[in-house]
Amino acid sequence: VNISILIVAVIIFLLVIHHNFLSLSDFLRRELSDPSPLGLQPIDFIPAAPQRLTDERDDQEISVVIAASDERLGGAIAAMNSIYKHTRSNVVFHIVTLNDTVDHLRMWLRSPPLKNMRYQILDFDPRVLEGKVQVDPQKADTFKPLTFARFYLPNLVPHAEKVIYVDDDVIVQDDIVELYNTPLKPGHAAAFSDDCDSTSSKVAVRGAGNQYNYIGFLDYKKETIRKLAMKANTCSFNPGVFVANLTEWKLQNITKQLEKWMALNVVEELYSKTLAGSITTPPLLIVFYKQHSSIDPMWNVRHLGSSAGKRYSSQFVEAAKLLHWNGHFKPWGRTASYAEVWEKWYVPDPTGKFNLIRRHLEAYETK
Repeated sequence: VNISILIVAVIIFLLVIHHNFLSLSDFLRRELSDPSPLGLQPIDFIPAAPQRLTDERDDQEISVVIAASDERLGGAIAAMNSIYKHTRSNVVFHIVTLNDTVDHLRMWLRSPPLKNMRYQILDFDPRVLEGKVQVDPQKADTFKPLTFARFYLPNLVPHAEKVIYVDDDVIVQDDIVELYNTPLKPGHAAAFSDDCDSTSSKVAVRGAGNQYNYIGFLDYKKETIRKLAMKANTCSFNPGVFVANLTEWKLQNITKQLEKWMALNVVEELYSKTLAGSITTPPLLIVFYKQHSSIDPMWNVRHLGSSAGKRYSSQFVEAAKLLHWNGHFKPWGRTASYAEVWEKWYVPDPTGKFNLIRRHLEAYETK
């Protein structure tokens, strides 16, 4: 009788353990298959790529930071799609946006062509710019706080040693691992594309100065600028695409240096008036004066948006590794040059909102 009771007790015990094990397995399975979007989850919670993708992609992880404002969200989507489709590396996109854009962005990222991308959405707080940017009350609508996101890279991607920053008006046509592997000289926190790399980069600006040298961005009549002893004809660089060494960035306190010059400009108006609206480039030019490395100019073929005309041959555009529509004419507008290249990577907005924005832009450009 005792033996029978013992056997029954053991069987009950094993059944309880088995039931608990099944319950735990069920719970874990539900957790791992949770279809909720990544949203604002930290980088540590971005899931690994599916097995079928890891078989095809390299192990190297590349952090790419891109700003995504609601009115230009389609640009960011096309840029990310072109990067993802041209690389075998494990790219993680850190998408910086404002709180009212998050839901729209999440919905767009669920589109089938984008669903396997790894990403993190970061909410940028414009209050960090208080006292550092002077906003004209009559032109408050033209102020774009996300253009300053690049100043805060260590805050956005705290665990990365190296990142790529790209504007939303670019299309990548080669493996971005090549840009990521750009060699940075010792002591340099970033690598940019110098505007003297090519004569095609030289764009005259109405008024004094040019967009390819320092005098085009800084007011050399101001004593504070003259005291820096920076030559006015020094070649400028384009900050729309760059590679950053965040270890060096933090050691040199680059963000604080940039904020210092932003605050000084509010008081002393140090930026050149010939480039109205270009308020992100001047502090970068000061802080990185003769203290930056260079990226291959084919990784930032720019000024595609400076006019509606085609400034490059179709062969050159096809050979470019990265196309950049900096300027007034964006590729999502009807009159933009090489818009057909951009269209290949654009993923339609499931909400239809961006289509309305495009129509408004096209109407404005044709006036």
